[in-house]
Amino acid sequence: MNTRNRRPRIGISTYREHASWGIWQLDAATLPATYVDCVAAAGGIALLLPPTGNASDVSDPSYAAETVAGLDGLVISGGPDVDPARYDEACHETTDAPREQRDAWELALLSAALERDLPVLAICRGAQLLNVLYGGSLIQHVEDHRGGVAVFGSTQVTLDPAALPGSILGPSVTASCYHHQAIARLGEGLAITGRAPDGRIEAVVASDRTFVVGVQWHPEQDRELRLFAAFVENAGKVVV
Repeated sequence: MNTRNRRPRIGISTYREHASWGIWQLDAATLPATYVDCVAAAGGIALLLPPTGNASDVSDPSYAAETVAGLDGLVISGGPDVDPARYDEACHETTDAPREQRDAWELALLSAALERDLPVLAICRGAQLLNVLYGGSLIQHVEDHRGGVAVFGSTQVTLDPAALPGSILGPSVTASCYHHQAIARLGEGLAITGRAPDGRIEAVVASDRTFVVGVQWHPEQDRELRLFAAFVENAGKVVV
C-alpha cells in the first residue's frame, strides 16, 4: 500500500508515428489507452513520455535523467521492432523499418531508471529493448505469436512462482501476445522467469534491481491488474 500523500507517478513511453484522427493526419505521440487505464486502475498517475523531434534530446543522458527524476516508476510500452543495429546484426527481411528516435529515447529512459533503481515494467518490445540494453540479442522472426493482422494471439506462459512476475501471477498465465520477435541471447544480468510452450523466453527480471520486469506478452490488453498493482505499489515505495 502506498503510504505517501500522492499517487505514484508512472511514466509510459509512447509511439511517435504519422497518425490520423478526425480530419487530421499528422506526426503524433500515441499510445493505446489500455496502458493508461491499467496504471490508473492500479492506483498510479500515468504520464506519457514521447520521444521529441530533436535527435540530441532523445539520446542525451541528462535529458532522460531529468525526465526520470520526476517519476516513481517507468513502463516501456510495446510497438515496432528494435533496430537490429542495436545488437550488431543485419536487418531480417521481415523486420520493421528502424524507429531510431524511439530506440534512443527508450534506451536512455531505461538507463536512467535503472541508475535510480526505479520500478520498471517493460512490455513486449519493451522486454526486448531491456534485453538489448543488457547486451542481449533478439530473434528477428518468430512464427505464430500473433492472431492475425491487428489481432492478438493467446499463449500459455509457464512462470517461476518464486520470482517476478510468477510470485504475483502464479505458476502459469494465459496471456495475449502480438509479436514476431523474441529474446535470443540473454543479456548479462537478466534472469529468465517465464517461457512459452515452444520454449521462447516470455519473462525476465534484472537480478540486481528491486523491481525490473520484462514480459513478452501484453498484460495491458488483458487488464492484468495484479501485475500493474504490484508495479505501482513498488513505485509507491520510491524515496522522494
